[in-house]
Amino acid sequence: MTRLTSRIVIGLMLCAPVAAMAADAGFTDRIIVKYRNTSAVAATAGQATQLRGTDMPAARLGVTMSRLRATALGAQVLKVDRRLSLAEAEALARDIAASDPSVEYAEPDRILRHTLTPNDPRYNEQWHYFEAAGGINAPPAWDKSTGTGVVVAVIDTGYRPHADLAANILQGYDFISDTFVANDGNGRDTDASDPGDWINAGECGPGDPAAFEASSWHGTHVSGTIAARTNNSLGVAGIAFNARVVPARVLGKCGGFTSDIADAIVWTSGGTVSGVPANANPAKVLSISLGGSGACDATTQNAINSARSRGANVIVAAGNSNANASNFTPANCSGVVTVAAVGRNGGKASYSNFGATVEVAAPGGSGGVNSVLSTLNAGSMGPGADSYALYNGTSMATPHVSGVVALMLSVKPTLTPDQVTSILQSTARAFPATCSQCGSGIVDANAAVDAAINGAPPPPPGSAEVEPNTSRGTAQLISTANTLVNGTMSSSSDTDYYRLSLPAGRTLTATLTPNAASDYDLYVYNSNGTLIGSSERGTGLVDTVAVTNTGSGALVRYVRVRYFSGGTGATNGKYTVNMNW
Repeated sequence: MTRLTSRIVIGLMLCAPVAAMAADAGFTDRIIVKYRNTSAVAATAGQATQLRGTDMPAARLGVTMSRLRATALGAQVLKVDRRLSLAEAEALARDIAASDPSVEYAEPDRILRHTLTPNDPRYNEQWHYFEAAGGINAPPAWDKSTGTGVVVAVIDTGYRPHADLAANILQGYDFISDTFVANDGNGRDTDASDPGDWINAGECGPGDPAAFEASSWHGTHVSGTIAARTNNSLGVAGIAFNARVVPARVLGKCGGFTSDIADAIVWTSGGTVSGVPANANPAKVLSISLGGSGACDATTQNAINSARSRGANVIVAAGNSNANASNFTPANCSGVVTVAAVGRNGGKASYSNFGATVEVAAPGGSGGVNSVLSTLNAGSMGPGADSYALYNGTSMATPHVSGVVALMLSVKPTLTPDQVTSILQSTARAFPATCSQCGSGIVDANAAVDAAINGAPPPPPGSAEVEPNTSRGTAQLISTANTLVNGTMSSSSDTDYYRLSLPAGRTLTATLTPNAASDYDLYVYNSNGTLIGSSERGTGLVDTVAVTNTGSGALVRYVRVRYFSGGTGATNGKYTVNMNW
């Protein structure tokens, strides 16, 4: 079996790395190179010089490169002396990897953008918390949990010290390494406050944007949904209003670089980033409302893996292109909770991405008074007075889920990321209006908190695998939803098939748990044997695949478990696979 060890993605938006060199959505001037052994860069560490294996590929393209810095996980960020189209950058990255066997992977460093499209006097406008159709059922959850003791990282544009939010803000960090993007006169520093991300016409490249765009204060809006102060007779309420927010500033003018975002993911979850002070308040929830098109790149996936290894839950926006989220990053990365958006009627918001990579949905708004209300700033360029605003987008849906996860962790801190995802999906309520391929349902804060307190309803006692089941023709029939099968990889050539009938409108979530020393892979096929979903994570890691039946009748689906490496036999080849719909 062939495995993908790195992926190339196309950013949603690219913008000027320096004021004098504007770039549009198809350009960058940075390459990320990861060497298998750090000795490959030891001789040039700390110097602005080319690294081993990069000079010939750069010369072939007619450019030179210099070393900017190392990322948190040991990759090197290289600066090219001119802007490259993404096609050129991808070709250069491939050439670098092909020219030097010590290179683990190389990829463009692209810019992603935010995905914007109680006695609190404006709480009655926050329909997204309490209305039966499109809300998250927060009020009854607040009787049991308010987020106390939980830290949530908001990886976004930074924050404004809003009077309705500031008391819940902890020390953050500004990860923006480019001074143009940063828009605050310097690079990385300990000040995560948002100076504004306004853009003049054409500042991000020819015709991008077409006209002046005011500052978004996007991170402040996201943070308010999660943790605005509540019952303070001011403004709005937050979902986890006794949680604390660590802001990581990664988005500025025209967006933010992948390498900066990845470092923020590592740091906010408690990992180490060279040159950055240790995070005194590691977060167990990372709220990431940003994205771009393309596959999940290795730099981002490695950062997510690093965060999950420390127990962090990574919650990401599905994107606002009304397209399949499998084509957008980080929505399509492994190990994240990808969030689609519903409108006030509980149906899919017109802009929301969708697809098998979406786990759940949450309120994102649908325009006007049907939008999501949260904290903001009144400045059109630099900061002005505190304000409140109605925004729409999967960016707004994501912090709803992040807030609910904070409520869950407040009552059950020992929940693992996989357990959190399982609870979110199993307790989500059915869509009251059409939301095809929007995950398991709309997040239900009260049901999720109850499940965290009482323990999620376990699957039935595991049934035994029935051999032979090595082909679709001999697949073991699974007739009951939420069935756990205890299986065995009898040999390195073994493969096991399971067959089920998936009702119309339902989502099958298959979860494969191998033994700790083994790597088995998970696939889902349609009735014709066409692959429609897969997960190929590493040794001891849980694989999950979700697929939705968008048709009008029940459809046959096949779940397959295949050996990749590790143990075999009755003792060392054990696994479980749960199939729920």
